[in-house]
Amino acid sequence: MAKGGGERGALLPVSADDDGKGNGGGGGGDDAVLFKGSAMTRRGAAAALSYMACSVLLVMFNKAALSSYNFPCANVITLLQMVCSTCLLYVLRRLKIISFTNSDPSVPSDSLFFVPFRLLLRTTPLSLAYLLYMLASMESVRGVNVPMYTTLRRTTVVFTMTMEYFLAKQKHTPPIIGSVALIVFGAFVAGARDLSFDARGYAIVFVANITTAVYLATINRIGKSSGLNSFGLMWCNGLVCGPSVLFLTYIQGDLRRTVEFPYLYSPGFMVVLLFSCILAFLLNYTIFWNTILNSALTQSMCGNLKDFFTVGIGWVLFGGLPFDLLNVIGQGLGFLGSGLYAYCKIKGK
Repeated sequence: MAKGGGERGALLPVSADDDGKGNGGGGGGDDAVLFKGSAMTRRGAAAALSYMACSVLLVMFNKAALSSYNFPCANVITLLQMVCSTCLLYVLRRLKIISFTNSDPSVPSDSLFFVPFRLLLRTTPLSLAYLLYMLASMESVRGVNVPMYTTLRRTTVVFTMTMEYFLAKQKHTPPIIGSVALIVFGAFVAGARDLSFDARGYAIVFVANITTAVYLATINRIGKSSGLNSFGLMWCNGLVCGPSVLFLTYIQGDLRRTVEFPYLYSPGFMVVLLFSCILAFLLNYTIFWNTILNSALTQSMCGNLKDFFTVGIGWVLFGGLPFDLLNVIGQGLGFLGSGLYAYCKIKGK
């Protein structure tokens, strides 16, 4: 591992400044553009693809736990994911394999929490946004079938654009706005004849959309100015949110229901929980990496592009939505809008 800021030799890139310095944007390194005239770097493309792969797999494992096994406590899964992520980060930092700031991990930390307390306080808004995002996202998977879940989640891009404008005064070009409008229109077309309509399930998904938009916009704003890398931001989230989720699961009786769950020690269920925790760690990492490296809106659009695989796999594994031509047309419009955004992003329009 290379010494000196940036952790150039690290296994995983951890910030927007990693493993590309000195490439000048046009060489053979990770900061080189995808192709001549492209506005996206190879590192940006790697971050986007990594996020999409982790997200598809995590939705499948969460859906399996909550629906196939009928596990009643979504918040307990969230708690397990946080605990596993925080413990893994602690071990890696204690062994000086990673750093929580853009500095050499071998440099000892003078803080009890590995980061200065002032930085922990500074990232509190991000941590609270993460807490709401995690709780709402986990619960939203339960009440809606996978195809309609992914369809409704596509409307997140509208909330993200709104939050980016209010928090960062960021404006977007007409082609970008047009691609977003096409996605939202497709989502409404796809859901027009959902025979399994569940008002509560739909409402929770939209709450999840709002919390996701707030979370991504907060990452983009705080993540770049805090001096913490992706691992550091994940660490602060775990320290702040872990106790809150533990208290919530206790007062709701989720811990007792978990102990009484008949499949708790089933090998299949334990494997599902294990992969859910691993993928949650990787997903959180890739969300930070992709959002800081690209943008909050690009992160939302990546969520739309990966829906092609989520819908297909979810339809096969979990079903829940009869074939309907209107739904297929709506799905197609959504994917077309996502593809248009990806084209505009890559071409720099």
